[in-house]
Amino acid sequence: MPPSSPVGPADVVAERLRARGESVAVAESATGGLIAAALVAVPGASAYFTGGIVVYTLDGARDLLAGGPVLPDAQRSCTGPFAAWLAAAAASRMGADWAIGETGAAGPTGNPYGDPAGLGWAAVHRRDGGATTTRRIATGSADRPANMERFAANALTLLAEALVAAERS
Repeated sequence: MPPSSPVGPADVVAERLRARGESVAVAESATGGLIAAALVAVPGASAYFTGGIVVYTLDGARDLLAGGPVLPDAQRSCTGPFAAWLAAAAASRMGADWAIGETGAAGPTGNPYGDPAGLGWAAVHRRDGGATTTRRIATGSADRPANMERFAANALTLLAEALVAAERS
């Protein structure tokens, strides 16, 4: 289970990206900017953070991430494929080596698609290798602020794990 606070994983991500001379971009939804905030809270963020976009609707995502990978018309949010698309589009749009995509139903109720509060998805995309990893998180909680923090921590932990794996290969 990932930590509830995104600050610890952001420190790990910052250290690894600086050591590698690489960058990260973020396209987030249910976290409302918490992933980007955690990354820029680490001193020296301009060395590795290219930027972030908060998209809260499919139309907003299509508009703000235009020019990257095409989002299939039938795609809906709060899915692994949508999180993966957000990550790939953010990497492409902002020219980052790595990108995080995040989507979910923070609460206190579920979303219009029938997903329950506390269900989220994170994805990490590596532009150079084109690899994308997704992770589902289900908190079982309707606590909106707590879910937002858990989703952000989950996304940053996923990136930290991907960076460690990349160093091993």
